[in-house]
Amino acid sequence: MKTTFFSCLALCVAAEISAQNILPAEVQIKTAVMAAPSDKQAGAKVYGYAADGTFKILREGSNDFVCLADDPKKEDISVSCYLAELDAFMERGRVLAKEGKNQKEIFDIREKEVKEGKLKMPKQSSTLYVLSGSKDNYDATTGALKNGYLRYVVYIPFATAESTGLPLKPDVPGMPWIMDPGTHRAHIMINPPKP
Repeated sequence: MKTTFFSCLALCVAAEISAQNILPAEVQIKTAVMAAPSDKQAGAKVYGYAADGTFKILREGSNDFVCLADDPKKEDISVSCYLAELDAFMERGRVLAKEGKNQKEIFDIREKEVKEGKLKMPKQSSTLYVLSGSKDNYDATTGALKNGYLRYVVYIPFATAESTGLPLKPDVPGMPWIMDPGTHRAHIMINPPKP
């Protein structure tokens, strides 16, 4: 009986701590859309976290962009936005991660599903914007982030170094390069030099 009581108490405390870490939806939205180009921010669809920790739509969108709020379980800030045509690919990754699959398993499953035509990737290049920063530079009451770092990922499925002229690694800071060439997840990485 005591074990059951303490187990329930521990779950309640964990749920309360988790709920305390979840920011109000309007703050999550404000932070999430900072990753998007300025002309896409107001109309972007935003996914984030409900008070109980579930991942859900916080705001429906009116344009072709989707943004993801910061994961409250992670130490620092990281938000991202991407072209809506990437949403099926991104959602599949989230589902597989929730099932406990590791990064290699997620890659292999999506590679197989794309090749089989079960998972659709955009036919044209599609960009992901990732904004990150330190919790020390983040104001959780307003959603403002100082000294954030924005990087870019341009998905070009099945492209190669030969088909793009891009190197497999950057020779200098900020130089575009291709990662995962020849696969469904081939993408151009652009990491501007940090100030």
